[in-house]
Amino acid sequence: MSYRGRRLAAIGIVAAQLLLIVRAYSAPIDTFGFQMFPESSQWRADIFRVLPDGNRVDVREPWPGGYRWEQLVDARGLGSPSTLHHADAGLDATVHLLDAALDWVAANTPEDAVTIALIAEVTVIHNGRPPTTLVLTSAPRP
Repeated sequence: MSYRGRRLAAIGIVAAQLLLIVRAYSAPIDTFGFQMFPESSQWRADIFRVLPDGNRVDVREPWPGGYRWEQLVDARGLGSPSTLHHADAGLDATVHLLDAALDWVAANTPEDAVTIALIAEVTVIHNGRPPTTLVLTSAPRP
């Protein structure tokens, strides 16, 4: 490769890396964004199936169709949400992933004809501050 070709390749690589870094700060999951001092945040969640009568059933209980939350959702601690986890990708990313997981499970459990939605009560501890609670709800089941 000529000098000019190597130079253009190097400029292209650096530009691509800079683009990924800049994009990371506006993306819900900032995988390519470097942070000198990452968050020391933690989270845990209680996840429930909502029944037509309004009752809630913990996803750790038996589920119509034999589904198990920990088998359906396995990434970044989402499979065991009731234990306290470090938000290794940051709280925003973790909440985004959990919200997407609720929607995915709601849409991909066809043998469960009883559940109308999923709800997660998420306790977040942002960098050692007092805990706060968020409530996430899946899209309604088809």
